[in-house]
Amino acid sequence: MNKNFNPTEAVKELEYNAARKDLIIPEYGRHLHKLIDAVKEIKDKEELNKAANYVIKIMGNMNPHLRDVPDFQHKLWDQLFRMADFDLDVDSPYPIPDAASAQIQPIKIDYPQNFPKYRFYGNNIGFMIEEAIKWEESELKDALIMVIANHMKKSYLSWNKETVKDEVIFEHLLEMSHGKINLLKKDEELSNTSDLMRVNKKQSNKAHYNNQGNNNNNNQGQKRFTKNNQNKNNNRKS
Repeated sequence: MNKNFNPTEAVKELEYNAARKDLIIPEYGRHLHKLIDAVKEIKDKEELNKAANYVIKIMGNMNPHLRDVPDFQHKLWDQLFRMADFDLDVDSPYPIPDAASAQIQPIKIDYPQNFPKYRFYGNNIGFMIEEAIKWEESELKDALIMVIANHMKKSYLSWNKETVKDEVIFEHLLEMSHGKINLLKKDEELSNTSDLMRVNKKQSNKAHYNNQGNNNNNNQGQKRFTKNNQNKNNNRKS
């Protein structure tokens, strides 16, 4: 032990987070920020450029899967200038940013607010109805409308789990199309309720079977892992 060591003086030299300045990009850690501060003190321009490129390599090594992507290199240089408080006179292969450009906020994109009256049909049905309205009168358009109506009936049964009259679906379709698709005046019949329920049940069972299969695989893997550990422990005891 060093006889000149003074614990009281040593404690005074310790750094505490409360006394440290905030990290500009915390993901890179305290040591990299200190390294950049040391690079800023270099007076020789050639040595300064070498040191800056060395820092860029370190930053790239912290993200090895992206370090060779051209756009990512640009991002690294921008981040270097940010961590240097834009006070770094180096030769950058990209335009040097300034503090003002770093303060520019991206344009806020409003989240689409859509609260349909009949949520159980979903948004896609609304898009399909709008597309069907644009079509010219033809047998193909009539077939599309029947597909839409049958899908609406199937969605209705998926959520309500009871029988529904075709007239109810036709009224909803009339309302959702703003009166432009009217099957109430036509002698049309949709698919049978029992057939649609059977399709819904098959899809539900298939999803349940897939989830159950994944759970069984996980349980089997866990059992094998436990059994192997038990065998290892028994071998060690013997």
